[in-house]
Amino acid sequence: MSRFLKFLKKDTVKIAVSLALFALALLFEHLLLDITAFCIYIAAIAVAGWQVFLDAVRGILRRDLLDEKFLMSIASIGAVALGEWSEGAAVMIFFLIGETFEHRAVRKSRSSIRALMDICPDEATVLADGVEQTIDAEDVEEGSVIVIRPGERVPIDCTVLEGSADVDTSSMTGEPLPRSIGAGDELSSGYVVINGLIKARTLRPASESSASRVLRLVETATDNKSKEEAFITRFSRYYTPIVVIAALLMAIVPPIFSLMSINESVYTALTFLVISCPCALVISVPMAFFGGIGGAASRGILYKGGNVFSKLARVETVAFDKTGTITTGEFLISGARPVGVEKEELLKLVASAESVSNHPIARCLKRASAEIEKPDTAEEIAGLGVIAEFSDKTILVGNRALMHKYEISLDGIEEKEGAVYAAKDGELIGVVYISDSIKPEASSAISSLHSIGVRNTVILSGDKKDNVLRVAESVGIDTAYYELTPEDKYKKLQELITASESTMYVGDGINDAPSLARADIGVAMGSVGQDSAIEAADVVIMTDNLSKIYEAVRISRKTVHISWQNIIFALGAKGMILVLGLFGLANMWLAVFADVGVAVLAILNSMRALRYKEKKY
Repeated sequence: MSRFLKFLKKDTVKIAVSLALFALALLFEHLLLDITAFCIYIAAIAVAGWQVFLDAVRGILRRDLLDEKFLMSIASIGAVALGEWSEGAAVMIFFLIGETFEHRAVRKSRSSIRALMDICPDEATVLADGVEQTIDAEDVEEGSVIVIRPGERVPIDCTVLEGSADVDTSSMTGEPLPRSIGAGDELSSGYVVINGLIKARTLRPASESSASRVLRLVETATDNKSKEEAFITRFSRYYTPIVVIAALLMAIVPPIFSLMSINESVYTALTFLVISCPCALVISVPMAFFGGIGGAASRGILYKGGNVFSKLARVETVAFDKTGTITTGEFLISGARPVGVEKEELLKLVASAESVSNHPIARCLKRASAEIEKPDTAEEIAGLGVIAEFSDKTILVGNRALMHKYEISLDGIEEKEGAVYAAKDGELIGVVYISDSIKPEASSAISSLHSIGVRNTVILSGDKKDNVLRVAESVGIDTAYYELTPEDKYKKLQELITASESTMYVGDGINDAPSLARADIGVAMGSVGQDSAIEAADVVIMTDNLSKIYEAVRISRKTVHISWQNIIFALGAKGMILVLGLFGLANMWLAVFADVGVAVLAILNSMRALRYKEKKY
């Protein structure tokens, strides 16, 4: 029996039963069997509307008389009392259909966010004293060794100790292609190991890992309402009481002045109530932003809330940090000038001398030659370079200051940014030039921002003039500011904000936190693991791919456009039918369309925010 009652509670079952009863009642009414038709109409209303009536009574007890269920209950009961049985039943049946559609749409809009909830494994396999033990991920201590097998999600941020594998990063970054990893590489929680067994050391507790941070950002995002959602909340607060008072006046005033009979005026007032129900606005506008947040999250773009969308949609100026944002932060050899030796010999000696250092520039120079000779002894001098002793030679590699210290002549050698000098046994043997490599997608990403109306792109950097201007020219940046202190960068950003309607700042780390917080929209790139960047930014992009900036702006614009389409359509349709209702020209069937029909169409429109069609640029 309980299973049967549970079956009857399903919305689809209630819709099917109530529609069947409604059709049967129409038949009996056509056959002039009014009493039988009346009873079946009441049964149809009961099946479709018992939950609505119950919620309306609960609302009365809570002194919340102006919700849509109260309005629909009054309209349905009033229509039956006036002898309009079919219309009283239609109000409840189509309201149920609209609510069912709404619930399904909401579930679908939540699905992209619910999918994110699976990125945090509950358990982890810990290796201790050669023995594997499966425990709760929350109980794994920082620095523990964990084992991750093919098909498993990485439970905690970690560094690979042993093994190599391809990993699926799509749930965290939105990037479709797998990434190859090996010893020394970092893994973010939420990645899926496709093949290979991995042993790794945890970097932080599970609660502070990347996947947990992502979930907290998404869960709190829907609490921060957009200005469109705030508008609807304020609007509904005044709109609903006004239309209820108007309906009461419509029911009372015309009979007093003999303009209508009491039955006609009450029917017109009930129709007016159904038309005025604000559910199309109250549901569809928040759903658009909820869909935008969920759809963006599935592409590795996290909004702190709906309040970010409007500012991002009208962005005019985008300011970038340079190193690690437009450039990769990794150095490449851009040229070499040998002096008295062959180029291959110069690069071999430089790579051999630098093989003892882990400095970022040294790591670049070590890749200069496949033939590396290990020095007998080597000394790294902070801020200058290295001195390497071989059995038959002494090699110095470093900056001009190192050469001056050891009285190496640099006559005829022009001073350039990114120059690394090399000397052998007291004589200069050449210069190697290095530069920070530009991200491959940087130029097309900047071009795409210009194509959608961003008027000004800017670099704010503390780097040297030549480097900054080279990068700006290479990627198509409009304006470049260089050799800025953190304070200078902050002041320059304030000037940009004053001159623009909406200014975005894009950075990649802790030193960018003040600028991220000051900008109208702060965007943190690839910074899920950094507290200050996440805290300061409005948008977090979980990869270093600059094309995601363009995606974020387009998603914001689409979401805001959808919300305003819903507002204009719902208010416009309801407004026209309300005017008809005021003059008694709208019946209950048209009123049902104004409520349920408009709501369904607006919800369908809102669901478009879940999808993002990628454009080639």
